Amino acid sequence: MKKRFRVFVKGSLVLVYLVIAAGAIVRMTGSGMGCPDWPKCFGYLIPPTEREQLDWHPHQTYHKGEVIIVEESLRVANQDFISDTNYNPSHWEAYTKHDYAHFDVYHTWIEFINRLLGALAGLATLLLLISALLQWSKSKRLTLVALLIVLGMGFQAWLGKTVVDSNLLPFKITLHMGMALLIVALLIYLLEYTATKTIQWPKIKGFKTLSLLGFVLTMAQILMGTQVRQYIDIKMEAFDPSLWLATPPAIFYLHRSFSLLILILYLYLGYKISQAGAIPKVFQWILGMLGISIVTGIFMYYFDFPFSSQPLHLILASLLFGAQLYFILSIVKKPST
Repeated sequence: MKKRFRVFVKGSLVLVYLVIAAGAIVRMTGSGMGCPDWPKCFGYLIPPTEREQLDWHPHQTYHKGEVIIVEESLRVANQDFISDTNYNPSHWEAYTKHDYAHFDVYHTWIEFINRLLGALAGLATLLLLISALLQWSKSKRLTLVALLIVLGMGFQAWLGKTVVDSNLLPFKITLHMGMALLIVALLIYLLEYTATKTIQWPKIKGFKTLSLLGFVLTMAQILMGTQVRQYIDIKMEAFDPSLWLATPPAIFYLHRSFSLLILILYLYLGYKISQAGAIPKVFQWILGMLGISIVTGIFMYYFDFPFSSQPLHLILASLLFGAQLYFILSIVKKPST
């Protein structure tokens, strides 16, 4: 049963990371408002593929909640009806959440796929909870954590709605990302808790302390990174990427310096571990992702945000968070030998 449960944990974790990756692509392509309403997309379960589908048409069946664009504003059907020969405004209500009324099939379907992955991740965590309930008598902890994950996914879906309703307010995007990392943290906890093999960490003076310090510094680094991203979100109104960090705030320089400090710390830990034996895979992943993350940061700053560098930087940060948390949990849970 535990082996099957771990399959659900791994599947949920993969899907949550895919949602994070899709969200990063949504940000890179500017597709966040590709679906201006929630949870449907222009009032449809399957979004339109052509702009013409959002025009008013005579003698057409409309269903309550479906959306059209009239005079550069969204109109929502207030009931089920068949349209007359002429447009009747009494059948429609103005969409009041925001005034964004633009259709781009490319943006719409990128955002729709992002939402679809989110729904699949929610279903996977629900199956995870069912699997945990079957083991309630053996481990109540599994069920309680799985329940928190499902509740977190529900809250995350609501946050996604508020992001769209706010027309992509940077603070709400950051909160949305923070909730995703919390869900990742809970899944990583379950993954490590149910691990069948013990990682043998060397007995090195100050090893746990330095490892915990590295994790805390990384959390601070991620927090500063969200502040830098919020600054860039505002600057993205200028279409020239070379202007986004032309006059960066002080927190950007602190964010950049922290990355080198964290890398030096983990290289030192890696050196100490290698002296005692082979470096475990999770630590190899940490070193690799740290290095690549720094490289993508360099590319963004010195080469004016080349294509895919920004989402790759975000994805690496979230993967690094998961790997470091697994590393810390394995140290805290298992005594050093």
